[in-house]
Amino acid sequence: MATSFDALPIIDVSALRHHSPSELPELSQRLHDVFTTTGFAYLANPPLSFSHDEVFSMAREFFSLPPERKMALAKSSFRAENHNVYRGYFPTQPMQDTDNLKEGFEIGPPTAPLTPATPSKILLSEPNVWPAGDFQSRRRLEQLYAELQTLASQLLSLLALSLGKPAGFFDDYLVDSLSTLRLLHYPVVSPAPRDDSDSGLGSSPDVPSDVRLSCTPHTDSGILTLLHQDPTGGLEVRNAAGRWIPAPYIPGSLVVNIGDLMATVSGGRFVATMHRVRAPAGPRDGIPRRLGRISVPFFFEPGEACVVSPVDGEGEAVVYGDHVRSKMQTWVEYQDLEG
Repeated sequence: MATSFDALPIIDVSALRHHSPSELPELSQRLHDVFTTTGFAYLANPPLSFSHDEVFSMAREFFSLPPERKMALAKSSFRAENHNVYRGYFPTQPMQDTDNLKEGFEIGPPTAPLTPATPSKILLSEPNVWPAGDFQSRRRLEQLYAELQTLASQLLSLLALSLGKPAGFFDDYLVDSLSTLRLLHYPVVSPAPRDDSDSGLGSSPDVPSDVRLSCTPHTDSGILTLLHQDPTGGLEVRNAAGRWIPAPYIPGSLVVNIGDLMATVSGGRFVATMHRVRAPAGPRDGIPRRLGRISVPFFFEPGEACVVSPVDGEGEAVVYGDHVRSKMQTWVEYQDLEG
């Protein structure tokens, strides 16, 4: 369980940018300390060639496309005549019983394995789909994907060292890796009525009556998440006391967090921490919020056939493809499909 932190720690990873081997043991220990306590951190000075503004510009180019061009890329659960199931676009869904309001576009490896590891209606190595015509951000998004994959592999090396294993301990995870780069747009919603009896952030995991969410409380299911978030804000992380701690935008940084599977791999030493996203509010107190929130998470995922097991040898090993398909059975868009 996460500790009772009041803010996310900041880790300077410039050693990865400057290729400074002498600084890596200290960086490895710092990551270990963070992932065994908060499970979340900011990475300052990451080794990426794109600025935040450039990343958000790519996302805005996509979300600014006409609805019909985006829906041409929709997963088959949202547009029956389409053949893509796992990659592509998903539209904003009506907010009904739960708060989960966002649209997104998902990208996998630029070149996927030609033969799936497991026969299934859900092809995890499905090729990417892209907007027809002039979509200038395609090549840059593919480059961003490659750079984030490299950064994830560097972090895995450091995490292996922090767990007392050789730096290459997780190299098998990189074989035919199926990581996902996701562009997300959270549209503005009307603010909920104020409740003067509650401060808004809350002191418990429950959602106060004046809080609207675009993404409900959850932990990530996989290995490692790297996140670009814009200045709009809204990300909150729950500490051990049950308080929701804001994780505001810090220029030039990425947010990193551990997923459920990596927590298991670490033998329970690393923590996968609950988090949520507040909905961007409409104009209130004279502050306009017309465009909503943009975020770009990168989910590191092993190859479909990768056997994932705890480093201490205790506990059950899982095949990654089987693990992710079992998770997908709980996701609305896949419930009508057989694994």
